[in-house]
Amino acid sequence: MTRMTSFFAIAAVVLLAGCTASDNGRSPTSTANADTGMQAHVILGSASGSNVSGKLSFASTDQGVRITGRIDGLKPNSTHGFHIHENGDCGAPDASSAGGHFNPAQQPHGHPDSKPHHAGDIPNQHADASGVATVDVTDPDIELGTGTDDDVLGRALIVHAQPDDYSSQPSGNAGPRIACGVITRN
Repeated sequence: MTRMTSFFAIAAVVLLAGCTASDNGRSPTSTANADTGMQAHVILGSASGSNVSGKLSFASTDQGVRITGRIDGLKPNSTHGFHIHENGDCGAPDASSAGGHFNPAQQPHGHPDSKPHHAGDIPNQHADASGVATVDVTDPDIELGTGTDDDVLGRALIVHAQPDDYSSQPSGNAGPRIACGVITRN
């Protein structure tokens, strides 16, 4: 009987070790974007006297937060800074109530494909000949609905009048805020 008990004890340890190894050391409550089904949206409203509007979707993925959608009313064939800002407030006519760029790690501003940069630094968006920008970008530096410092739910998304130069501090010299919307859970 002792040999049988030892066998089951060893088998239990091996099975438990296999379960622990299969999660690659990641627990669902502590991994970035653990809820890969989390979705949110932004309805962009005009700011600073522009006619810019749009609707964007946010979805948590294993690679980060994917942002897709459309921005209308832009100048044809133009390029625009596109950032997540720290406050979920678009109430000011110039969207200044959204505050500065979302930057929980207190990094300098920069291009999102290089380090360092703000978590809210997203690639510039380009409008076609009709003044429409089709957005499809994944940001690996943000989270959605996790409650962590990198969570963007409830923060503002801003479209700027000019392109971000990715070097001027603290915000890339992208000009006035021409559209603003708050990231809201679906």
